[in-house]
Amino acid sequence: MYFPLGRIKVLSRTINSQHSALREVPPLVPPASPGVPRGPNYISHQPPRSPPSLTLRAAAAGRAGKCSTAAALCGLAAMLGGSRGGLGRLRSCSGRLWRGRTAAMAGGGGMGQRMVWVDLEMTGLDVEKDQILEMACLITDSDLNVLAEGPNLIIKQPDELLDGMSEWCKEHHGKSGLTKAVKESKISLQQAEYEFLSFVRQQTPPGLCPLAGNSVHADKKFLDKYMPQFMRHLHYRIIDVSTVKELCRRWYPEEYEFAPKKAASHRALDDIRESIKELQFYRDSIFKRKTDEKKRKLIENGESDKTAS
Repeated sequence: MYFPLGRIKVLSRTINSQHSALREVPPLVPPASPGVPRGPNYISHQPPRSPPSLTLRAAAAGRAGKCSTAAALCGLAAMLGGSRGGLGRLRSCSGRLWRGRTAAMAGGGGMGQRMVWVDLEMTGLDVEKDQILEMACLITDSDLNVLAEGPNLIIKQPDELLDGMSEWCKEHHGKSGLTKAVKESKISLQQAEYEFLSFVRQQTPPGLCPLAGNSVHADKKFLDKYMPQFMRHLHYRIIDVSTVKELCRRWYPEEYEFAPKKAASHRALDDIRESIKELQFYRDSIFKRKTDEKKRKLIENGESDKTAS
């Protein structure tokens, strides 16, 4: 592989100015008040991992479509010295780039295959005026096994915001004890984002793992606005259990009747666990069984998967 030195320098300047994925991951800066009160549900965790290597950052940029692999390699060459000596290191680094990207996106046990489960409780659904009251986060592997339980934090909000909630929110958040807990909380939104970003950086590589949950598109709107650093760490796609639910309700109504029912506690951590359990049911009861039935019919008809497709 050969890249003209002049071309490398031009492309590297373009990449460095336009594509933040090739830059250093910004360090975690704790909020002004570092002492975050630890509630009874808080799960302690280690400090965030060090920023990902240059190779993984370039791989993430190429995967996200922000630049081609060739351009990413050119940027790497410039960062490795921008000289002819850098070209030799580029050749060895190109192999590491491909292997690093492949390994991150490989089998179910890889960190790149993990799911970041989030649930929010808010004062309402209008992202322009409502706020986050509670947030919880779990990490699972691709087989829906819980690998790590993150913070479960209640965020302080002013009394006038709580008083202006809809009757539905006042009733359910009051009944669950969330309203009282919000009034007693001392955790700011900035502190909460710091805690959650610290947790996901420890558990997942940047830009590879999707946000997961039930009707999680609604949570994503609030996270995009109020926790942008947290969202920038995740993949742009989401895994919404409610989509699977609605498809199964239409395509397999008999099996859908046996789907686990929600307790409707309207607390973040409980809702995440229920969502994981629900998706496990769809996977075990519908996805796998229907695939096995299709294979059995193909065998009975003397066909192969390739012939049928």
